[in-house]
Amino acid sequence: MKDQDSIFFRNFSLLVGGLFLLTIILGFVGYVENKEVNESKKNGVDRSHIAESIESFAKVNTGEVIIAQIATVDETPSAAFDGSTDGKMIYDNVCAACHNTGAAGAPKLEASAWTDRMAGGIEGLVKSAITGKAAMPPRGGRPDLNDEQMQATIEYMTAGF
Repeated sequence: MKDQDSIFFRNFSLLVGGLFLLTIILGFVGYVENKEVNESKKNGVDRSHIAESIESFAKVNTGEVIIAQIATVDETPSAAFDGSTDGKMIYDNVCAACHNTGAAGAPKLEASAWTDRMAGGIEGLVKSAITGKAAMPPRGGRPDLNDEQMQATIEYMTAGF
């Protein structure tokens, strides 16, 4: 048993010694690199290109930059689906995910689900769809849909009632 203990302590001592040596080597390398960086600052070497190259990785994305970029790109968004007013096509691509399943309380394309909603007429439904209501985001989550496309889609959805 004593022989196993001595082997363990010898191996453990070698491991600790190796880690200590590695720490000293890394500390020395860090000191040398830091000294070079400080000397280049004193000598006026331009290192701004380094900051620019890591900028996309070094920043925390809070969403404000993206929102500012979107706002400055183009104030007039282009119409979705090349401006098509094909209500069925827009419904299939934008609305069907919720209205076919009834997700988040979205009314399915059944007359009973639309009876109360039809009280305001097509214009009321279009206005509600444009501004959003309850879980439905404005314009069904597609801000690039224009009013005519919204009107055509609502007319398609309510055509059978």
